[in-house]
Amino acid sequence: MTLPLPLPLPLTSFAALSLALLFLPTAKAFSPRYHVCIASSPRSRAARRPFPPEANSSANADVVRVDDDTAAAAIANDDDGKDNRRECGVLVLDHLNINHERGRHDALKAFYFDFLGCAIDPRKYENYLAGEKTVWANIGMHQFHLPEGKPDAQVFDGLITLVYDDLEGLMDRHRAYLDGDERFAPLKDSEFLVGVVDDMMLVTDPWGSQFCILQSDDPIEDRAAHVGVQPIEEGYGPSAGLAMEDLTVYVPHGANLEGIGRFYERVLGALVVEDLSSDQSISVAMGERQTLTFQYHPEGPSAEVMHYDFSYDQQDGDVDASLPVYPSNHGPHISLYVTDLSSAYKRAEELGVLYVNPRFKRRAYTEEEAVDQCMFRIIDIYDPLDKERDIIISLEHEVRSAKTSDGKKYKSCPLLEIPV
Repeated sequence: MTLPLPLPLPLTSFAALSLALLFLPTAKAFSPRYHVCIASSPRSRAARRPFPPEANSSANADVVRVDDDTAAAAIANDDDGKDNRRECGVLVLDHLNINHERGRHDALKAFYFDFLGCAIDPRKYENYLAGEKTVWANIGMHQFHLPEGKPDAQVFDGLITLVYDDLEGLMDRHRAYLDGDERFAPLKDSEFLVGVVDDMMLVTDPWGSQFCILQSDDPIEDRAAHVGVQPIEEGYGPSAGLAMEDLTVYVPHGANLEGIGRFYERVLGALVVEDLSSDQSISVAMGERQTLTFQYHPEGPSAEVMHYDFSYDQQDGDVDASLPVYPSNHGPHISLYVTDLSSAYKRAEELGVLYVNPRFKRRAYTEEEAVDQCMFRIIDIYDPLDKERDIIISLEHEVRSAKTSDGKKYKSCPLLEIPV
């Protein structure tokens, strides 16, 4: 079935578009949020790449979204006049951390490894074999970190866009699922759902998180093995998928999209990609071939949006009493690498958005600790120009350094080369 879609497609066309979806046999219905993926994804995937390498230059100021020249100068430069976008640019969004249902490693394996064809990360292979605790599922140079829930799974309130060299393998595996293949038996009686429209596949995982899968027009370039790679367990092949191209995070209607863009520009030096943004969304470049998008929730203004799950856990109480007290966040988080961790830390500190999650052993309360541990965390996003500091959205970020304090590449960084 071929469905020509004019792009961009207005939101008012969603209802009509849903009638054109070719559903594979199922008794369920797709969520309206899938329409966002269909309406915003160009036929040519090359058009979605944020920008060529030279666009990281400060000369490309036209891709930075700001209200006026004063805001642009405040975001792009600090008191010493240096171009901070280049110093603190984001290199890659390497993983999404999202809990799976405790005791359901069978469903996790059936979906992420047997259906999606993710590669097994050797650093968590023991847990994979044991069928318990956290496992890591790799796709190209990107990952899903999949801890056990307490006990429920998290449903990511957004859309995860993956790229494959073609959709035939996924289609074959879905047909095997429908034919009763035992590998996919754990997906029965779950939220698992697959549909196809034109050259895109729309997939719901066993717990409700939603994926848009695109077909590559250049598999070698999209896998980008010459740029970075995650380790592969001996005896297993690379992932069937090539990359996590975009992570779309839903925000409330009316959320300050411009302010979100300014936050990423100011704190992390990440450029807003105008060509992929609209009055409904804003896309921020995560390196040269990946985006992080914030979009108004497709279920309308009444949709509740929450990307955090705070608690003060007793088991997390082994913290020095003289240090600030933070709640544990058991919600999803994203991890990304930056070129200059110290500069990013200082800007986050200036804005008052530093966060320490007691859930994790590595806790950076100072810049020195952040440099030593090659990471720090932030969770609240607000507009740097907003004197009231109203939180726009809360989403935990693990901000990582690509290199250690002595200049060597950080062991977990998937990039083959790092900036000097």
